[in-house]
Amino acid sequence: MSRLEDKAIIIFGAAGGIGAATARRVCSEGAQVVLVDINGEGVEATAQGLRAQGYKAWGTQADISKEDDVNAAVAIALGHMGKLTGAFMNAADLRMALLDSDLLAMDMAVFDQTMAVNMRGHVLCARAVLPHLLASGSGACVFTSSGSAQSPGAVRPSYAMSKLSLYALARHIATRWGKEGITANVVSPGFIVTPEQAESGVIPQEMIDHFLAGCATPRIGVVDDVAAMVALLLSEDGRWMTGQTYHVNGGGIMP
Repeated sequence: MSRLEDKAIIIFGAAGGIGAATARRVCSEGAQVVLVDINGEGVEATAQGLRAQGYKAWGTQADISKEDDVNAAVAIALGHMGKLTGAFMNAADLRMALLDSDLLAMDMAVFDQTMAVNMRGHVLCARAVLPHLLASGSGACVFTSSGSAQSPGAVRPSYAMSKLSLYALARHIATRWGKEGITANVVSPGFIVTPEQAESGVIPQEMIDHFLAGCATPRIGVVDDVAAMVALLLSEDGRWMTGQTYHVNGGGIMP
């Protein structure tokens, strides 16, 4: 497939998991990519793996909660690719999700860090890429949310609130710059087992069984399921899809 030929895409949060899978998918469809992650060694290893397959891919380290880091990463992307036609904003501080508790017990430092990355960081990324997407004449923004943004939960309110905020951000971008050729959408994954998690065995079988029982499909999700939807939204096939949230969850949530 070559539906992403001539596309220049930046992916924030691409050292592993969904971001790395999306990088592999969009490269296989003809795109060139710049990969950004706070894990500099990891993101460069992902980029090197793509280059070894003959793809145009570069990696750079950045903390998306820092505006200077984000702007520098976008400048590097432009230096490599000369333009931007798409941005996938996928980064999140998952360490904080493990420390999140409930409203009364939460450490406000956990709340602040969660918002700094998962919400403010995505605002910084979108602000940095939008002028260049507009300069290309058309462009696509895609954000990664989570099923927790729409599901009731007794714990992790900081994470859920941060992910829900991306719905509003995408709708704002879609409405404000839609007539100028910009689309903005959200992918909301359900329970996904990443290759790293599968290899480490960090997810207990009882958790997998729990989520599988709530699924309408016979298997748990994998990163390639989400990557396929993101690739669609970044392609010309997704040009009339904007301001929407797409639930890639095996039927775990049917809004």
